[in-house]
Amino acid sequence: MDVSQAAADDGPTQFPELNLILQELTERARSILDDNFVGAYLQGSFAVGDPDIHSDCDFLIPVHRPITAGQETGLRALHDEFPARREHWAQHLEGSYPLASELRTLRGMGRNWLYIDHGWREMQWSTHCNTDVVRWSLRECGVTLAGPAPGTLVDKVPGAVLQARMRTYAEEFLPGMFTWIGFDIAWAQRYAVTTFCRILHTIETGRVTSKKAALLWARDNLDARWSALIQQVIDDRSRGWDPGEPPRTGSVEQTLIFADYAKARATDPQLRAAIVDRLNEGEHLFGPGQPRRPNDDQ
Repeated sequence: MDVSQAAADDGPTQFPELNLILQELTERARSILDDNFVGAYLQGSFAVGDPDIHSDCDFLIPVHRPITAGQETGLRALHDEFPARREHWAQHLEGSYPLASELRTLRGMGRNWLYIDHGWREMQWSTHCNTDVVRWSLRECGVTLAGPAPGTLVDKVPGAVLQARMRTYAEEFLPGMFTWIGFDIAWAQRYAVTTFCRILHTIETGRVTSKKAALLWARDNLDARWSALIQQVIDDRSRGWDPGEPPRTGSVEQTLIFADYAKARATDPQLRAAIVDRLNEGEHLFGPGQPRRPNDDQ
């Protein structure tokens, strides 16, 4: 068995092609960054758990010092090349090049890191990966491709920090999602239900879990009236992204009501009981001041 085949078969993921892509990414990034290279790591689904062929591959490659102009040029050329290749996983890389000192603590949040979005060829300076959730995932579950153990790079993120963030995110999620996708696509309906399940799981546990694990937890632990909706999303996960696939009949309406339920459950406990009572009486909480689906006016 040659070296490349061994790397493919024995790599950090269950996908041999992806293992070779990650080995190439790590080696070429190290070459470009030289002694500025700290390490290379997986976070997201390939660290937290339950990745599949529809997952993005989320990476972090920290640097000791600010990236120089020459290094940025080299990294931009590298990430311009990957999505143009025929390999499936070359088109599904997403990640950032954080400054190690900013990555270490939550005080570094808000700083822009050089970032490549899933499927994009042009890098941008973005806070996309500069979050408490990414730090927790890297420290607690991160997969090392090269460099020191991730726990040595990131300070512990308290569960209370994640819980507070998810309470805010419960309100922010749908308005943000509706800026780039609508419920006329089935994937978006599944994504919304899954995200609210992950939000509620983190509020309950102070941890980050996989999409599949959050759905199973929600099906078995939330109000039984949501079991059918959550099971529909579990059953349809394998369908992946298809921009031409409409949502199942009735699923969008149920998802919007579930969103109200999730936001109510995520609020201050003193308010939760009253809001849930209103939902039980059949009142839908999406009012004039809240976002509506993009197609509502069409």
